[in-house]
Amino acid sequence: MRFASPVALLALMWAIQLLDAILPGSFTGFGLRSWDLGSLQGLVLGPLLHSGWPHLIGNTLPFLVLGCLVAVEGAGRFWLVTAATALVGGAGTWLLNTPGTLTVGASVLVFGYFAYIVVRVFSPQPIAHRVAYALIAFIVIVLYGGSVFTGIFGASAGVSWQAHVFGAIGGAIAALTGLRQRKDRPA
Repeated sequence: MRFASPVALLALMWAIQLLDAILPGSFTGFGLRSWDLGSLQGLVLGPLLHSGWPHLIGNTLPFLVLGCLVAVEGAGRFWLVTAATALVGGAGTWLLNTPGTLTVGASVLVFGYFAYIVVRVFSPQPIAHRVAYALIAFIVIVLYGGSVFTGIFGASAGVSWQAHVFGAIGGAIAALTGLRQRKDRPA
């Protein structure tokens, strides 16, 4: 069940949104508020929270597709990439966003998974693996590249390009860290 982790994480996002819709108040306040030390729980909680149903629905398919592509390498790899993306993405967003700006949403993870898939092409694997990774990366770039480009350079008001950029940096770091781990293993 390699895909259990991304499916479970997505199910948690949907459950939180459902509870947010039926309970009084809003969970989005637990997101990441820039320059507010009291909101650092948003590094972990922010990607699970969404500003509404359209926000969650818009993140669902790319999260599921890209998350499953990361999870092909196993649950441990999926959680490593998720953690690196959330931490780097959140820290960069926290530092560079306008003080007090609230950021929520799984797009930080989507951008991290995208970058991970593209950067892992350069792994020191046998040629067959690298060719497979390159084909997958090419398809991912064709399917999501335009959205990624727009999400960074053409983000509309209320959309955090910072979360997108730093999420992608987190995913790239996870890919490069994985490369170093593979190189350090004894043959």
